[in-house]
Parts: sequence; structure tokens; C-alpha cells
Amino acid sequence: MLSLFNTLGKQRQAFRPVNREVVTVFTCGPSIYQRAHIGNFRTFLFEDVLVRYLEYGGYRVTRGMNFTDVEDKALKEASVRKVPVNVLTQGNIKEFLKESRLLRMKIPDYRPTASGSVNHAVAIIEELADRGIAYRYKGNVYFDPLQYPRFGELYGLDMSSWPKKKIRFHRDTYPGMRWNRGDFILWHGCGNEDTLCWETRIGKGRPAWNVQDPSMIIQFMDEPLSVYCGGIDNLVRHHDYTRAILESIRPYPMARYWLHCHHLFVNGQKMSKSKGNVYYVETLLEEGYGRSEIRFFLIYGHYRKKMDYSHRQMNSCVEKLRLLKKTVAAIRKVAAKATKTEYKASDQIKRIFASHMDNDLDVKTAFDAVDDYVRKIEISQLQPGDAAGILQALGEIDEVLQVIR
Repeated sequence: MLSLFNTLGKQRQAFRPVNREVVTVFTCGPSIYQRAHIGNFRTFLFEDVLVRYLEYGGYRVTRGMNFTDVEDKALKEASVRKVPVNVLTQGNIKEFLKESRLLRMKIPDYRPTASGSVNHAVAIIEELADRGIAYRYKGNVYFDPLQYPRFGELYGLDMSSWPKKKIRFHRDTYPGMRWNRGDFILWHGCGNEDTLCWETRIGKGRPAWNVQDPSMIIQFMDEPLSVYCGGIDNLVRHHDYTRAILESIRPYPMARYWLHCHHLFVNGQKMSKSKGNVYYVETLLEEGYGRSEIRFFLIYGHYRKKMDYSHRQMNSCVEKLRLLKKTVAAIRKVAAKATKTEYKASDQIKRIFASHMDNDLDVKTAFDAVDDYVRKIEISQLQPGDAAGILQALGEIDEVLQVIR
């Protein structure tokens, strides 16, 4: 049985979806003020493997992914580039979807944008204000975390040190991985110098980053989500905020399972433009790697562990995948001689794969175990029917991995 490490509670739990008919998964989308780099795609590919493995296990899955195209960073980047915000963000969304398809990712069923969800954000803010959880201050609207009793549970925040003095934080995001101990912004009231504003029932302004996810979720998911995913950096000043907002207006939990993917570093360092070590999918394609090889490198590990990119590690992964493909090609030649009556199912490979994937989606050990099994096959003694069964099993496994074919 599949078990997953639930960030909420900090323990592995057997996977039991909220609704067995349809497993609902919602994931934080890319920060579309800039292009997605391979570190971002590591997270999105982990989520893709999750969805594919749930489907492999017989579940029907509905997945949403949000696009936060209204935030401080997008406004700043558009100003620097001297382009309208929507031109910047729509271009990055288009590029993201193109590279997602190139990496054989399933495109989410729902892809709402913050700019298309402003009225939903306003409705949430109005309800929070009616309940005394949100309040207006100098044209902005803020959320008081002390009004939500379970605030900080995802991260494991010590609320005993929360300041008694009223402190407000008015920006969408702040640098570093430090908590802002105070009230966070829900609505930016517009001044004369602001260029991105909406006329709404609560005044002229724009929704802040942390109310955007709830405004996009409520349009499509009207029950607790089975799974909510994101990068580990979202555990600081984001997912606890999102949860607090949504659970303050709904009588049920936001999600049953919370999964977070760890960072991808480059030669031991965090990717950053200032260090000149930001790698894109395009970068790796230009270096001669195939799309299945890029995908394999980014999923070949455990999603909760840090991963490090280097040419040596990339080449080592690529060589491992290429050797397996050579073995599969040899098996395919034998299988081509099989008739339907000679076909023999090969369940052992699938059992090996599932035994590791059920352990919190451990792709690396699952792949290595399957690779070891296949490599030990004496191809010269393999019967065509057995070869055909092995190929079918590998094909089913590759519906999850998407790297062998």
C-alpha cells in the first residue's frame, strides 16, 4: 500500500484519498515573473510522477496548478523590462507549458491564473473580514494569524514567541527563509502610482500573493484536497498562510496530505543569477542531453532529499539510463518473435517497482531495483513469450517514469 510522508504531522501515512472516485491534487505553479529553471522542474516532475503513480495504481486523478501572475516580483520584473505585466507572465506561462510537454509532463486539468480569480479573492477577503479574521488598515487588508488556532502547524512554528504587539507585513514576499511574525497582507490597496489594479466591492486594488492560491482552489475543488504539493521553500511564509485562509472560510481541512519537494543545487550551491549558475531545460538540451535523460536526472532521487546537479552526476545518470535502454532493445528483438499464444505476463518486475514506489515514491531505489533485475536476465536464453511479458511490464512502469521508451 502506498504511504507518503505528510508534512502535516511530520510522519509517513498510508495513502487514503478523501474521495476514492477522484483523487484531487493541487500544486503550486511556477513563479511566472521569470522562466522556470531545472530546480523548479524537479518539483513539477516529482508531482508528475505522483499523479502518474496514482493512476498506475488505478485511481482517477484530477489535478490543478495555479499561476500567480499578480505579485510584487512580476510587477518589478515587468517594470525593469519595460513591458506590460501580462505580456511578461503570459510569455513565461507559454514557455513553461512547452517545456513541460517536452519533459513528458501531464498538463494539469485546471490551470487558473490569479488575474482571472480576483473576484474570488475579494469574496474570500469579505468573508474573512465578516468573521473578524481580516481587517482593513490604510487601504490594505491584513490577516491576523492569531485568529486561526492551527496556524504554523505545517512548518512547526512555535507560536508561544509570537509578539503581542501588532505588526503588519505589507509585501507579497520577503527575501530569505525567515518568518515574519505578525499579520500578513491579503489586499494591496492601489495608489495613484500603481498600474495593476481592479475596481472591486472592497475598493481599488489587487490581491496579495497568499490569498491567490485559495482564490484559485475554491473555483474547482469543493471538498478537502487529497494532496497539496509544492517546493520546500513554500513551507516558509506561504503554505501555512494558504491553509489558514482557506480553513478559516471552510468547515473542513484544506488537504489531507501535504507533500514538499527539496531543493536542487548546482555544484553544491543554490541556483542564482548573481552566481551565474542558473540552468534551464534549454541549457541541457544545448549540451546534448535528450529530453528523457533530463527528465530521468530530475526524478532520479527521493523528492524529500536535496539533489545536486553537476556534469559528473548528470553524465552518470545518463549512462545508467542508456545502458538500460540497450538491454531493453535487446529484449525487444527477442520479443518480436513471440506469438500471442507464447506471451507470458511478467508480474515480478511490477512487484519490485511497486515495493519501492509505495515507500513514499522512492523513484531512485525503484529504478535501481528494476534495472538490476533486467540486467541479470540472460537474454541469449530468453524465450520470446517471456521477453514480450517483460517488455509489457516495463512499458507499464514507464507510464509512470516516462524515460525508457
